[in-house]
Amino acid sequence: MKRSIMMLVLPVVLLSSCKDLLEPAIENNRDLNPDQYVPNDARFPFGILLNGYNRIPTNGWSFNDVATDDAVTNDQANGYLKMANGQWTANNNPASQWTNAYAAIQYINILLKDVDTVKWAADGAVSRLFGMRVKGEAYGLRALFYYHLLQTHAGMSEGGALLGVPLIVQPQKTDANFNQPRATLDQCMKQIYSDLSDAEGLLPLDYENVNAPAQVPVKFGAVSPEQYNRALGINFRGLISARIVKAIRSKVALLAASPAFAAGNSTTWVEAANYAGDVLTLKGGIGTLATNGLTWYANTSEIAALADGANPPEILWRNNHGDNRDLEQQNFPPSLFGSGRINPTQNLVNAFPTLTGYPITDAASGYDAGNPYNNRDPRLKTYILVNGGTAGPASATINTAADGTTNDALNKVETSTRTGYYLRKLLRQDVNLNPNSANNQRHYKPHIRYTEIYLNYAEAANEAWGPMGTGNQGFSAYDVIKAIRKRAGIGLTNGDAYLELVKGSKEQMRELIRNERRLELCFEGFRFWDLRRWKAPMTETAKGVSIRNNVPTAFDVEPRQFQPFMIYGPIPYGEILKFGALEQNQGWR
Repeated sequence: MKRSIMMLVLPVVLLSSCKDLLEPAIENNRDLNPDQYVPNDARFPFGILLNGYNRIPTNGWSFNDVATDDAVTNDQANGYLKMANGQWTANNNPASQWTNAYAAIQYINILLKDVDTVKWAADGAVSRLFGMRVKGEAYGLRALFYYHLLQTHAGMSEGGALLGVPLIVQPQKTDANFNQPRATLDQCMKQIYSDLSDAEGLLPLDYENVNAPAQVPVKFGAVSPEQYNRALGINFRGLISARIVKAIRSKVALLAASPAFAAGNSTTWVEAANYAGDVLTLKGGIGTLATNGLTWYANTSEIAALADGANPPEILWRNNHGDNRDLEQQNFPPSLFGSGRINPTQNLVNAFPTLTGYPITDAASGYDAGNPYNNRDPRLKTYILVNGGTAGPASATINTAADGTTNDALNKVETSTRTGYYLRKLLRQDVNLNPNSANNQRHYKPHIRYTEIYLNYAEAANEAWGPMGTGNQGFSAYDVIKAIRKRAGIGLTNGDAYLELVKGSKEQMRELIRNERRLELCFEGFRFWDLRRWKAPMTETAKGVSIRNNVPTAFDVEPRQFQPFMIYGPIPYGEILKFGALEQNQGWR
């Protein structure tokens, strides 16, 4: 294939959301016939790869927070609302990844079967580099989809074994035996680690141009800078790289080492800490925590300057940016022409400490129940629109009190808040929804933020070596949490006395780390899964605040009707009916 054609096709494959190259048969993912594709035509493998990227679950916001103690929604049709209200079943699972992930894996397996036969370019060296890269991406994507399958469907069988999911690593033709049993969790983990290792060995650390032969990594052989850049250069930023593979490995290991899954595989907290630590060391350690990482979604000049595929310091991997106002349309309060969909809870508000760093339940915190939003962690008003807070392009004051007179007031109309709070995080306050002057602003969705990896490390390092232990990385869980809280503006006047108090106890540090994870990653789709992997309580009633005559009173908004076995999600009921070799997880029918 001529260079001009390759350089036209590949950025489209990387950056567009167009599915015209290959439109998948979503409902018939196991009927895809590998023989229908022409493996020596490079357009088809690229289309198959694009299908995998398009199916990544973190391409969009799930807001599964509304099935936790962090949020509720005023959208009565929301699947996660129904899940929280006791309607989560094996045939009604909004969190399911079964069909999506196995469709992606089938396509990826087709690609891996034929990738070595494809002529990617007329130049043999360039063709070899393209082949390495595409194969590496495919292994990385397959590992990622198996991670999401384990997160949503791994669990305890009726026989008491921790099972994963069926391992399908070859293309399935129409006459294949689809009646496959679930592999053990450990077998699944080994397959994921194997795929990640293969991917890392084939991919560059990052997609950057080189200027001299000496800059070409040894594993890619003796090629010229021009040949290297054609296949592995800057044009391919945003594709899975070796750095991204390392980050995926950190996510996988954290899941595997967690209380809900640790008994079913050999991953240790030490390994989980080291995998996260490797990513952070590559970045430069504690000192490179992005100073503006708290507001990555609203750093306007930084977002406006984003080149295709380039990342700001907080972001390790993201999807492409686009100009729209969708999030604001859904979540701005009614007075700003929004639908107020995601309502943070009083539970989450109470999780933010005071500026001293102490929890508000601690007498040393200085918390004033009569002025509950004063002297608080700055992240509170950054992420949550409280009564009297400001929002929108004109910084309008929003009154959420129960005795308020606008539609922003508690339970005033269908689109009003149910908790006394509106979402602020993720939203561009410079979006105008007024039909007479509406505008769009640039948004993007991270797949992996560096703050997530810092928190992965803190959690694993604390479990492995205690709060102050450093392992081989040279920094501890304490060091990470201190840096994160300092960035947030916590404990600046008292040396973060609360952190100093708990640094001698693994158990107390564990609670602090989990709370920091709750705050830093709120509304990004983590808490729903974190509570489950921690085997933490999932039935805490979602609470709100009713303010009348300036007096706040907490009240119950919505129960959480989860059973203990629901720390693990179900195998889809339809799959159980079709395939007798599949075992359901305990408790699901």
